[in-house]
Order: sequence, then C-alpha cells, then structure tokens
Amino acid sequence: MAENERYIIRATDLRKKFNGFTAVDGVSFHLVPGECLGLLGPNGAGKTSTIRMIYGFSPMASGRLEVFGLDVNTRWRQIKARIGVCQQENNLDPDLSVLQNLEIFARYFNIRRKETRDRALQLLKFIALESRKDDKVTSLSGGMMRRLVLARALINNPELLILDEPTTGLDPQSRHQVWERLELLQANGLSILLTTHYMDEASRLCERLIIMDHGKILVEGKPADLIRSHAGDHVVEIVNPGRDVKEFVNAHSFLHDALDHRMIIYGLEADKLFDVIGDKFCRETCIKRLATLEDVFLRLTGRELRE
Repeated sequence: MAENERYIIRATDLRKKFNGFTAVDGVSFHLVPGECLGLLGPNGAGKTSTIRMIYGFSPMASGRLEVFGLDVNTRWRQIKARIGVCQQENNLDPDLSVLQNLEIFARYFNIRRKETRDRALQLLKFIALESRKDDKVTSLSGGMMRRLVLARALINNPELLILDEPTTGLDPQSRHQVWERLELLQANGLSILLTTHYMDEASRLCERLIIMDHGKILVEGKPADLIRSHAGDHVVEIVNPGRDVKEFVNAHSFLHDALDHRMIIYGLEADKLFDVIGDKFCRETCIKRLATLEDVFLRLTGRELRE
C-alpha cells in the first residue's frame, strides 16, 4: 500500500482563524480506513471548524490536509465525489417529498436517473422510511429528518462519512435508531469522522477519540484507555464532604475533584475505592459508580458553562 493510501484523512498542523480569533491551533491527526474517529470538546473547542476544513466548506489558514491521499487545496473535486456529509443543520428542502430530497441531491454527483431511484429507495429502506417516501419532509418527526439527512449523505456511496453532531436534540429512541444504522455502515467498512456532545454516543460508536479544547488536541486514544488513564476504574461522589474525608483523601493522594458542595474521588481497581472510601465515609449522600468518558471530558475541559 502506498504511503498516501494508508490514511483516509491526514491532517498536519491545521490552523484556522476568524477575524483574528484562532479557532484551530496546530491540530494534527489521521483517520485510517474502516475506522470511526470521534472529535469531542465543549462549544468553541474547534471541532466543527476542523471538519469544515475537511469537507471543503472552510479553507484552512495554514497546515496540510489530505483526504484519500489527495491535497484538499488542489484536488477538491475528486475528494468531494467520495465523501458524504451530515451537517448539524437540517437543510432538507421542505417543498419536496422524502424521495425527491434524495433524488435531487443525487444530481450533484451526476448519478444516472434509474440508478438514483434504485439507490434512493434502498436507502429509505435502510433508514426505515420507505413507507414515507411520498410525504413532504415537513410531516416527519425530528428523528425521521435526521435519518433522512443521513440517507442523503450516503446517496453517492461515499468512502468517508462526516457526521457533525448527528443526533443532537433527538429523543433516546431516535438516537438509538441512528446509532444502529451507523454501526451497520461501519461494519461494512465505511470510514466515519464524528463530532458529538454525547459521551455515550462516542463510547458506543468510536474506536478512537480526540478531545479538543481552545483549538488544540488535549488527548487522543481508545475510549477505555482514556477512561482508565484520566479517571481510573471507580468513582465515589460525596455530597457536602466533611473535613475528615477531605483530609483522608489528601493524605492518601487519591485523584479527586473538589467542587463547591461535592467531592469526586477517582480510583483504580487496586485502590479498592469503594471499600476504603465508601465504607468509611459514605452515608446517604454518597454515590458509588464506574468511571465514564464523561468524567474524562469534564476533568480535561473543565465544568464551567461555555457560550
């Protein structure tokens, strides 16, 4: 395999500025064939700015970016034909039917009419909307619309699918329906780049994660490895902790976050955290649980609200 074919995406020192503000600050990463890579970060971290450079919506200020081994600055037309993009916004045409939204979009890729109809009907079956093919999109629920946007992104049989917060605002049932479709696509070898604010979504779909903040990459790795490295195995949360537990935690150098009215203590399996902390200090205001990706996210990016 040639060097430039080893990666679906290879980004080197990407930078993006808006009116003097640096949105992406020296980001480098890669995506290998068949992988689902997740970009996580709070609002303003640089996730969407990064992926918009990848699908050609926004030019980079500097750096190097290759998709399928092709330079995005000089080979964009060839790249565009091989990717599918599911943006945050619902930009379906409200004047067209469900089927027409797919058929009209297919014209951008010069797909033959007969092939377009066959492919569109197959995709509607895949997302369980074949019975609604003649309905206007305005009659669909939010979850149905997101599934239709996903189908539209697949109309050209892409080799890379870019998903920018694909399930934001959906109810749990609709989110799980989208996840099941994405898992099927990945099982068939599709490469996926995903941004999301849902940690359970990232844990379920992504083989590897990048957590960003302030335009930079903070950490990168497999979900389970990131959890163990930055939050351990077990967590004990104590509401309104007393001086005794604070002194005990500090004396034993347990990894912890001391918040205004809560202490969150992290430990590895060998620390026997539930026994050492739980039995000794936990009353009714104590929670014992496994460490999660959300613990990692909050520890690395902070707990303050972002605009």
